[in-house]
Amino acid sequence: MSSSQGDGGGPSQAAPEGNTRDLFDNPIQSSATCSTPEAQVSPALDEVSPSSTSSFEMLDMESVPPPYQEVQPHWFFCRRVDDSTSWHPFSREDSDKLENASNMVRDKEEDVVVAVEGERYDVRVRERKLYAVYWDQAPAEVRRCTWFYKGDKDTRFLPYSEEFSKSLEEAYMIAVTLDEWKRKLDFPTGETVILHNPKLIMHYQPIGMQDEWVSSPSEQTRPCTVKRGVENISVEIPEGEPEKVDHLVFMVHGIGPACDLRFRSIIQCVNDFRSASLSLLASHYKRSQQDGHVGRVEFLPVNWHSALHGDATGVDEDIQRITLPSISRLRHFTNDTLLDLFFYNSPTYCQTIVDTVASEINRLHALFKQRHPEFDGAVSVVGHSLGSLILFDLLTNQRNGSKAREGVPSGEPSSLNSDTLEQTLARLGLQQYLGTLRAENVDMESLALCQDSDLRDLGIPLGPRKKLLNYIKKKWLPEDCKTAAGLLTLESVPPHVSSDGNQSSGLPEQQPLFHREPSITSAVDYEYFDVGIGQSNGGIAKGQVSIDYPQLAFYPQTFFAFGSPIGMFLTVRGLKRIDPNYSFPTCKSFYNIYHPYDPVAYRIEPMIVSEVDLEPMLIPHHKGRKRMHLELKDSLTRMSMDLKNNVLGSLRTAWQSFTRLPAAALPPVEEGETTTDTNPQEDHAGVYTEAECSGSAEQPEQPEIEMGMLNGGRRIDFVLQEKPIESFNEYLFAIQSHLCYWESEDTALLLLKEIYDKLGVAFEQPQQ
Repeated sequence: MSSSQGDGGGPSQAAPEGNTRDLFDNPIQSSATCSTPEAQVSPALDEVSPSSTSSFEMLDMESVPPPYQEVQPHWFFCRRVDDSTSWHPFSREDSDKLENASNMVRDKEEDVVVAVEGERYDVRVRERKLYAVYWDQAPAEVRRCTWFYKGDKDTRFLPYSEEFSKSLEEAYMIAVTLDEWKRKLDFPTGETVILHNPKLIMHYQPIGMQDEWVSSPSEQTRPCTVKRGVENISVEIPEGEPEKVDHLVFMVHGIGPACDLRFRSIIQCVNDFRSASLSLLASHYKRSQQDGHVGRVEFLPVNWHSALHGDATGVDEDIQRITLPSISRLRHFTNDTLLDLFFYNSPTYCQTIVDTVASEINRLHALFKQRHPEFDGAVSVVGHSLGSLILFDLLTNQRNGSKAREGVPSGEPSSLNSDTLEQTLARLGLQQYLGTLRAENVDMESLALCQDSDLRDLGIPLGPRKKLLNYIKKKWLPEDCKTAAGLLTLESVPPHVSSDGNQSSGLPEQQPLFHREPSITSAVDYEYFDVGIGQSNGGIAKGQVSIDYPQLAFYPQTFFAFGSPIGMFLTVRGLKRIDPNYSFPTCKSFYNIYHPYDPVAYRIEPMIVSEVDLEPMLIPHHKGRKRMHLELKDSLTRMSMDLKNNVLGSLRTAWQSFTRLPAAALPPVEEGETTTDTNPQEDHAGVYTEAECSGSAEQPEQPEIEMGMLNGGRRIDFVLQEKPIESFNEYLFAIQSHLCYWESEDTALLLLKEIYDKLGVAFEQPQQ
């Protein structure tokens, strides 16, 4: 058996075979996998008898033994996914912080908490537990590791327990100090560790009953390779994250609890996206990082699915009672995933989803500011699939007044009318209900928050209820909600003509920001009209349920939509066109990013500029240029166009030569006349050829089109480049295309470009 460092294998994510969970919980095992005695008496240290020697004991023997040096520890944490367990190292910076804290905690009674992994986790050193800060996650075990082992079936080295490592280190120190090797370390569990030489240490575990004639442990079982120190095993120690945070991004998931084909949660997918961004910062902003101008971008997941399907709503139990027993797995997938689309169109559960997303974003933002008091950067939001629609609705119904930033709850008027309750009732002729309202301590502020059901519970009839609600809707609507989002009444579409065809009452002429064509079949007369996503204007939005949209605690800088169905939902809600003058009240940038084969993604730009058929902006590959198969495809297209133009040009020249009269037979050309009246076909052919030539030459360039204010006049739709294997059959990769954004380096680089361009940091294309 070789004792080289290459035995350690690569840092694979796969868990070791066998019952790895029991590997650290139960010191006694009857399998061939090496166990780790946790709590036992001191092992017996004996010199190996001559009969137990084997041929590999003489490998890597050194003539002069090195002096003993204390092993350098490194800290690891345990990651459990389902029934598999894997150990991962902390970065060297975090490991050093944990080692220093461990030395301090020995002299203290209270525990020491150390922030690691970009301060997204806290380690309680004395307890040896890792706790997540921003999301719910079971505590993970943490170890101070010095000795490692790997069996034949293991894919990576695993750390011994701290007690067992301490026993091994003591035996190793004695062997090095006395220069006495071939020593055997026996444990009460029947396991044996033999120190053949400094580079060859084996761990044996017997299987079943030992036979009397077996003289060597190597004849009983296959040993495990033992290594001392993290520098002697093949493990990739991650680079530490920069402490400075330049930008904060919240990422909202779509339908279902899983975000990719591996059924991973939003937390794991965001971790991958964060890792990709750190790698791209190191490669594409290397010089700026070295100069200290670039830190890192923090990405935090926003999980709303667990709140919707939790015990608080009870919706899962209600759905389960009416679910058929057949094809149970498919029905469970439908109930847990696809039904989220229907829940979002329900008044009850749409309110739950929107409240959960907004409250979770505000909670994460407050917690991040608490842990990073020096942070003064901007904040952006990312939504995938249905999550992008939730954010779109939420951002459209934000208020840009100062009170919205001071924590005014949703639905509270931003400015109160000076009229009292008595004056209001007198104006409406409803003085008889003054006593009823005062008995419940209802004033004008609380009346503005009342709904139809509240007034009905007070015993107020239907007619007076409608009068009160209509008055509140018209007079008590926050002014910033009326104007900031550009939500106009139907009385301005078209100007001076109301929706029912009557003359408007002196309203100023103004162009509506969002247009809808008159419906012939619909008998619903909407008094107010917004972008079709909410009730921020006091009326029922076209095509959407009536809910109260909460306010975010910050102004987002940019909104990124991944694989978004926003365009489809707006069209289904009855919207035909978005006016170029419209922008989010509190967010001035918007990017619609999608894969060309994504079946859920839809475009936004055709709803703004409908008269021009524009191709989406192609997202460059993170290594530069286009993918090779796309460049080859473009080259073949250009070659075919050039060949076609050359053939047409040759035919035109030949036809002109064939039909041209001899020079002597041509009549004299009088002054003012031209010889262009030869053949109409000739002219058409010439124009067609020139047009095609000019068109082919200008094809790669996009015309300058004003895209409106939704993204500050810039382009909105950005398309990823498909991989070569995806181009063979787009149907096979349709589902994968909708879930590819979390691991897409091209998508992450686009986000980084947008973020750091606004910070004035130059982008660097690495040399290939």
